[in-house]
Amino acid sequence: MSLLRVEAVSKSFGGVPVLRGISFSLDAGRTLGLVGENGAGKSTLMNILAGAVRPDAGQLEWRGRPYAPRRPADAMRAGIAYIHQELNLFPNLTIAENLFLTAFPRRWGLPLIDRRGLHRRAAALLEEAGLDLPPDLPVERLSAGERQLVEIARALGAGAALIILDEPTTSLGTREVERLFDRLARIRSQGVALIYISHALEDVLRLGDDLLVLRDGEVAGGGPRSAFTVERLVSLMVGRSLDRRFPPRAGRPGGETLLEARGLTRRGVLRDVGFRLRRGEILGVFGLMGAGRSELARILFGLDPCERGEILLEGRPLGGGGPRPRIRGGLAFVPEDRRREGLCLDASIADNLALVSLRRYARRGTGWLDPARWAPAVRAIRDAVRLTPAARDDQPVRTLSGGNQQKVVLGKWLLAGPRVFILDEPTRGIDVGAKAEIYRLIRSLADGGAGILFISSELEELIGLCDRILVMSHGEIRAEAEAGGFDREALLRAALRDPAAPPGGGDRP
Repeated sequence: MSLLRVEAVSKSFGGVPVLRGISFSLDAGRTLGLVGENGAGKSTLMNILAGAVRPDAGQLEWRGRPYAPRRPADAMRAGIAYIHQELNLFPNLTIAENLFLTAFPRRWGLPLIDRRGLHRRAAALLEEAGLDLPPDLPVERLSAGERQLVEIARALGAGAALIILDEPTTSLGTREVERLFDRLARIRSQGVALIYISHALEDVLRLGDDLLVLRDGEVAGGGPRSAFTVERLVSLMVGRSLDRRFPPRAGRPGGETLLEARGLTRRGVLRDVGFRLRRGEILGVFGLMGAGRSELARILFGLDPCERGEILLEGRPLGGGGPRPRIRGGLAFVPEDRRREGLCLDASIADNLALVSLRRYARRGTGWLDPARWAPAVRAIRDAVRLTPAARDDQPVRTLSGGNQQKVVLGKWLLAGPRVFILDEPTRGIDVGAKAEIYRLIRSLADGGAGILFISSELEELIGLCDRILVMSHGEIRAEAEAGGFDREALLRAALRDPAAPPGGGDRP
């Protein structure tokens, strides 16, 4: 008997079908890998299982009985836990308080929290989740991977027999991903079922016993892991083959240096970091979490201070003054967290596109945007980044998919016409189709003469897209490799190298 059975489930919003006759089953102790482009219906399907949305048609069975949750609390009582991509933890509370927020142990039946009992029960759950942390530690002091495991511990404490994980590795480094996967394997061996949702297809193939592919609200394919490859998953997700996920290089960049860093040092963050970025070059930066990649980007853009070193833009030193002189000089920065740092989520698409270029498209002396000049610019940028035609210019940007949000972030910089782009994890959390379009855009920018500093934790995209790759570890550049000589294992070894070891892997300027 299956733990969960979904039969012909359909759902529409405002008369628009979102799910069409979805069927699958899941047994205890097994993992179902769920993939699909943004908008394929994954979130709606999971919200139905979690009691946040009710289906229009179809049937659900849980442990052999009809299952029709009316609210998330019903799903939790049944034993289904949904861990969202945006973790639902209170950073100002302790781990123990987060674990038992809705069910604190009481003293003598009175409305008094049994602190000893709380810490004892929390310690047991943390051990089960593989976390060696004190229960009274505030969540704000935890890493992203530790917070993910706290969410899993909370689900186990609630008696979950099925845990749904939505993009659990988005904010994790390589070591934290391995730690999470090890813990998930142990949980599954105890009979807990998992639904694992991710755009990282290699991870889905690694973890899933069975796979389910959604496209446009329908099942595009499903079956045992052995029946799938990354290429087949991509083809099923987008309805076509993406034989060239990475656009071809026009040639080896050989132009003059656009951006140069010399001996950048900040205690505990960076140590003697130096490199050159040439015109028309895509320069990748790889490293594990804590290697200093994002910190380097923020220092280059003037968001964080640097104790020692020099930054030159087209040969001219960039001193202090923050980001403004850098923007005027032709520098653009796409941050790792697009929702918090790259967008005004409640503002419209058009307003977000205007953020960097307001002065250029304003009526002289008024500060108001000139529609006669602004409207054609918006249309041109929408076409350049291939923003979904269904989105209106006045539509709040928070309503867009992750891929389209990232296109808006890139679009606002394209309007400013920069010569150097610093891109920190520009494809994180977006589907393969949107990734391919962003790769195309980045390559076209480089072919047009821009310099691209491409920071990523995904070696596959760095190898597929970059002309050179720098490897960072513990705030230092530990290795460098040129296109044609990329070695995945060597790059990963350099990222894992002990900081006391001598650097290697090539000379750098």
